[in-house]
This record gives sequence, C-alpha cells and structure tokens, in this order.
Amino acid sequence: MRIILATRNAGKIREFADLLGPLSFEFLPQAELGIEPPEETGETFEDNALLKARHAVALSGLPAMADDSGLEVDALGGAPGVRSARYAGEGADDLANLKKLLDAMKGVPDNLRSSRFHCVIALVSNLEDRSPVLGRGVWEGTILRAPRGSGGFGYDPVFAPRGEQRSVAELAAAEKHARSHRSTALRDLHARVCGVTGSIGR
Repeated sequence: MRIILATRNAGKIREFADLLGPLSFEFLPQAELGIEPPEETGETFEDNALLKARHAVALSGLPAMADDSGLEVDALGGAPGVRSARYAGEGADDLANLKKLLDAMKGVPDNLRSSRFHCVIALVSNLEDRSPVLGRGVWEGTILRAPRGSGGFGYDPVFAPRGEQRSVAELAAAEKHARSHRSTALRDLHARVCGVTGSIGR
C-alpha cells in the first residue's frame, strides 16, 4: 500500500522514515510526485493536518498522511502554536524562529518557561473519506535560555523535555523517537488503524 507523506520539511521526512520503518507500507514524500504544499489556513493543528492530507489525496489519487505540529509556550499565551514554522514570518527558517522565540522569552523566570510540543497526524484514504483517522501526541517541557545541541530541527535546541536537563537537540535519535510528540501521535494513529500499540517508535 502506497501512502503519500504530505510534507516538504526535511527534518520531518527523516523522522517519519525512522518511525515508519517497521510498517509494511511504502511512504512517498509528496515532492517526489511534484506536489506543492497548500497554504496552511487552519486555526488548529487538526485543521492543518487534514488540509494538507486532503490536498495530497486530491492531487495524487493515493491515500495521504500529514502532520501538523508546533510549540506552545505558556508565557506567550500559547504562541507560536499553529504558526510555529512561520513564527518569524512567511518563509522564515529555524534560526529566525528560534531568535524570535528567545527574544520574546527574555526576562521570563525559569518557573514560568513551561511549554509543550503538540502533534496531530491525519490519514485520509480518498476524496470521499468522511472519517479520516487522527493521531495525537503532546510532549511537555520548558524553554531554555539558549540553544543547545546539534541534533533534531525546528525548536529542538531550546526545548528541554520535562525531567530532562538536555535539550531535544542533545538527545540521541532513538531517545527522541521513543518519547516525542510525533512518535506518540504515530503510535496513537497506528493503534486506531490497526488496533496494535507500541510498534512505532519503540
């Protein structure tokens, strides 16, 4: 069974390749079929995940899976939220987004730097699919005062998971895959599709 992976984010593609390795599906990044991503106009992670998956289905005729994920910071009223990838503006890169976040968090005391990664993954089988499957994951943590580590992508260098002194960018890939919001969402999705738990990211 071939499923389109509806993302152009290279970091996400690498993570999905690792996390989905045990499954007997062929996953194709949408760029391999010349599919450009749609504008993300949804107000929630679920809205955007469904929008991206349905867009890929419409252009490919194949089932598609898409995630929408982001960072919510309590001291910033939940920002950057669904705008995490473009927090510093349309087309912003990871460094620009990190700088804007750290600038916004200057002066915030350690006990008020709580945050979380959210992820929603949508699997849409065809254009008539009225019951898409959704998997959800959350990863609680705190925002560091400066980037640390060279792994991962996005906000990983400034996010320390709850109970950790290390940033996500300092974790080994296997550690991240066992605990992250994306791996949790994939396990949730897989359980809903197959009724089997624990086979993804473990």
